[in-house]
Amino acid sequence: MNLTGKHMNTPILLICWRRPHTLKLVIDAIRLVAPTRLYVACDGPDPARPGEEQKVFETRAVVEHHVDWPCSITRFYSDVNQGCRLGVTRAIDWFFKHVDEGIILEDDCIPHPDFFVFCTSLLNYYRNDTRIWCISGNNFSDGACIGDDSYCFSQIPMVWGWATWSDRWWKYERDLIHWPEFLEMGLMRSAFQDGPMRRYWFRIWQRLYDTGHPDTWDYQWVFTCIINGGLTALPSNNLVSNIGFDHDATHTFKGRIRLSMGLGDQDLLHPSFVIGNAAVDQYIFDNAFRGRWKRFPLILLDYLIRCCHLFFRLLRFTSLKLWT
Repeated sequence: MNLTGKHMNTPILLICWRRPHTLKLVIDAIRLVAPTRLYVACDGPDPARPGEEQKVFETRAVVEHHVDWPCSITRFYSDVNQGCRLGVTRAIDWFFKHVDEGIILEDDCIPHPDFFVFCTSLLNYYRNDTRIWCISGNNFSDGACIGDDSYCFSQIPMVWGWATWSDRWWKYERDLIHWPEFLEMGLMRSAFQDGPMRRYWFRIWQRLYDTGHPDTWDYQWVFTCIINGGLTALPSNNLVSNIGFDHDATHTFKGRIRLSMGLGDQDLLHPSFVIGNAAVDQYIFDNAFRGRWKRFPLILLDYLIRCCHLFFRLLRFTSLKLWT
């Protein structure tokens, strides 16, 4: 299936904020499939950050001038800055008040044309199969452990370009209200057999529950999928490139840009079994999430490197103080 040059009926939510330069590239990619329904959400500027109001204005102007194919555009613009957590979750809430299923893209995620084919096909294929909660355009496994299928299933949802259904999203745990019960029942060990992976997610969710930090929304979506046994479909090749590693990013100021490769000309080959691929999850954790640095003996090397960085920062600070 190829949607290039056609008008795609699957609705898209485009979440933007203050990056007109990357938004243009995302819209150029979306134009290839010319969706008939486009929903655009844009957070407001923070007055405490000089120049941000102009960036937000320019970002919204990109939407008006670069969406040049026949389509219905519905806007959800905020006058105030809500932050990452509220800004994104309110945008997705708003989106799913209008549609039952759809694709979600942010203003720094450039999709390959096959991404839209992949999401549209699986939204239809798994619409009534509530074992599947997320369809991702990301492949962080470098093609390992998937085999000849067009995709596999992961325990962890990846959200640099993804799709889902409204009935799954409405169970979203913004405030991790079930975290204490989940922890008390000892279900972390059931969810994560690997010790470093279990500790990684424990620290993230405990900090979120205790402090509300970091100001993000995606860790809560991971928790939501985990506690509901929801699987994520990961494509055999990466279908979305995140180019947002710059000074205008909210969290990811540096990282590896993974080029999108597409799925080829063959029809989608569905897996024979609907079960999470533990080998893929382990590979992604060890390589994309630096999980291998959390194991002995590399954890000792990582600790020494961090100590050295801290020592030289303190040395530099002390030297500056002595010279002033």
